[in-house]
Amino acid sequence: MGRQLHVRKGDNVIVIAGKDRSYKERRRQGTVIEAYPKSGRVVVEGINMQIKHQRPTQKAPQGGRVQRPGAVHASNVMLVCPNCNQPTRTRRRLRQQTRVRVCTKCGRDID
Repeated sequence: MGRQLHVRKGDNVIVIAGKDRSYKERRRQGTVIEAYPKSGRVVVEGINMQIKHQRPTQKAPQGGRVQRPGAVHASNVMLVCPNCNQPTRTRRRLRQQTRVRVCTKCGRDID
């Protein structure tokens, strides 16, 4: 059973847990490339980089090792509010019969 995530594709997020965890002096952040609500995971550019060994083909005769971002659990990332530029939790509010995400720090709509 899937559930709604607090982040969506295109959101700017920081990593708060795991090997790419951010510290105050160096915040590891990136944009969500893909979101998988069923498994509760997201793919963030530049985070959890994995090496895939590519076999040589006619399209790519060189082959070799290709780096690509792997999925991390959605609970390990925190949304960065586009308005106040702070890492924040979100609340949901009804606006014109639709639910919108709201920043808990500045109170403005995110969507």
